Amino acid sequence: MALETVSTSRSFGGVQGVYRHASAATGTDMVFSVYVPEHAAGVKLPVVWYLSGLTCTHANVTEKGEFRRLCAELGLIFVAPDTSPRGEGVADDPEGAYDFGLGAGFYVDATQEPFAAHYRMWTYITQELPAIVAEQFPADMDRQSIMGHSMGGHGALTIGLTFPDRFKAVSAFAPIVAPSQVPWGRKALPAYLGNAESAWRKHDAVALIEDGARVSDLLVDQGKDDSFLAEQLKPQLLEEACAAASIPLTLRFQPGYDHSYYFISTFMADHLRWHAERLAGKSD
Repeated sequence: MALETVSTSRSFGGVQGVYRHASAATGTDMVFSVYVPEHAAGVKLPVVWYLSGLTCTHANVTEKGEFRRLCAELGLIFVAPDTSPRGEGVADDPEGAYDFGLGAGFYVDATQEPFAAHYRMWTYITQELPAIVAEQFPADMDRQSIMGHSMGGHGALTIGLTFPDRFKAVSAFAPIVAPSQVPWGRKALPAYLGNAESAWRKHDAVALIEDGARVSDLLVDQGKDDSFLAEQLKPQLLEEACAAASIPLTLRFQPGYDHSYYFISTFMADHLRWHAERLAGKSD
């Protein structure tokens, strides 16, 4: 796999890199970032995947997430993909809205035109990019975990619930827990997947749990002053689904915090420590 290095920077003894490659899944160039902490030669390190939210690229968490010190301390590789395909010929929201199209792939494989040709973020995140990370970086692919924010929290939850044997830990900041039931999702899911709501269920964390998906436990932080809390996020729906399914959920409402990276960066260390505990130990 040909991988172009866009940039590398030394940070906390490790290397923060940004990379570009031609994606077979999306039919476009894709850019992602990887932080690799300092480590002994030949050692394989556990991998934390971070999925970003609406309007974001890899750069938002890379520049604002404040994860490198903890990743260096805990020995974690941190991977941050983009949120959608980009480039000439890639379809966008006809009205240029922020919550659909470019920057808003919702981590699904679109089946509807004109999005089906390029919007294959599910395949990209769950198949293509992991293969690249395994080949190009000192990654222990038997020790992976996943987290995300907002739309990326939705992606982390749905991917984690779908592949519980792959991901040893799943957490989220202010996730869209039930896109089938909120305006953001009810705009994106039919446009990407069609009007049959049955097709949406595997991309809805609450529906997945209702349909039998299970993980060992979940961690979710939610700002109490998040302007999207009541209409778009509805964490109480996840709380109810987890209670009914006997999934241990740590849901923390953080007073005074909003939806921004000031919120995410404040609690990033808590999440990384939580992931590291579940990723501890060498693979078999």
